[in-house]
Amino acid sequence: MADEWDVIVVGAGPAGSAAALAARRGGARVLLLDRYDFPRDKPCGDGIAAHALDVLAELGVTGAVDGYAPLPALRLSGPGGGTVARALPRPAYTVPRRVFDARLVTAAVAAGAELRRHTVRRVEVRADRVVLDGELAARAVVGADGAGSVLRRALGHPVNPDRHLALAIRGYAPARSGPPEQLIVTSSPRWPAYAWSFPIGDGRANVGYGEVLRGEPLTRAHLLDRLAALLPGTDPAVVTDLRAHHLPLSTHRPAPGRGRVVLAGDALSLINPFTGEGIFYALRSGALAGAAAAGTPGQAARRYADTLRRRLGTHLRHSSAAAWLARRRAVVDAAVRAARRDDRVYRSVVELGLGDGHLDARTLGMIGIGLARRAVT
Repeated sequence: MADEWDVIVVGAGPAGSAAALAARRGGARVLLLDRYDFPRDKPCGDGIAAHALDVLAELGVTGAVDGYAPLPALRLSGPGGGTVARALPRPAYTVPRRVFDARLVTAAVAAGAELRRHTVRRVEVRADRVVLDGELAARAVVGADGAGSVLRRALGHPVNPDRHLALAIRGYAPARSGPPEQLIVTSSPRWPAYAWSFPIGDGRANVGYGEVLRGEPLTRAHLLDRLAALLPGTDPAVVTDLRAHHLPLSTHRPAPGRGRVVLAGDALSLINPFTGEGIFYALRSGALAGAAAAGTPGQAARRYADTLRRRLGTHLRHSSAAAWLARRRAVVDAAVRAARRDDRVYRSVVELGLGDGHLDARTLGMIGIGLARRAVT
């Protein structure tokens, strides 16, 4: 006899913990599975935008960023070298995933979810339940198991193709001098590509470099060379905890689920194509997936697709359109110049890259004017 649950969540990262919290709020008996014990490391930029904290507040989670200093500003360099540095609409934080994820898992367990270490290898979808590895059964399952999702493969979806998949390397280095701010430096030679430096507040910064795959293999040496080139003063020899990871970009998403199985976070390719931000997407999609799985397990995928479309559909369409426009370096440089001149444009760009913002007429107009002026000169 299989171990029976209302909802099983596979993967206990931000998407999975949010799904477990939401399902518990819906009254479901929840089993949360992960192949690792917590706390555990996860290669990531560690950036926590204010939008992520909004979702956690809706789930009743507080204290996720306690003890970490707010970062009030973001500096963005375009591929042509232009730079804009302004105050963020709301501060962001840098919290190592070893800490952040463990705090979310603790919150999910405190809310009544049961956590087990388990690696899922086999998925069987039946008419009235989903059975995992022949021993665990649930009325609905949330696949929040990352870029290499087993649940995604079980639904017949391959990994993202090149140009919709990025590869990044992350490590920790001494923080740069100067005022605390998030730094993103885009790269002209390997566009689309960027490096980042996000100070943690303890003398270290999360640093990394990533680029969109284009059909050629990328070596560790190449990633580290580009990191050093874009972040002068960052010596790869002193960067610790270097780990590489794939980023499935939101420009190529599979169906959100089928029947009693739904996907959330990286498993659904919810990574912002500009900033690599995925924690807000993970929390938002996880919360929606958990609520759908708990509320209508037999039609979880349909309900989830509807709510995901209402909450993120317009934003994802706009971010995909912006990613298409941004294939031209000149467009990105024009956006940086416009954001430097106009705080409203800056805020629009930030909301699109870190949250669920939209492209507005003012931003598009100012980018267009910048392109026209550049063409004349």
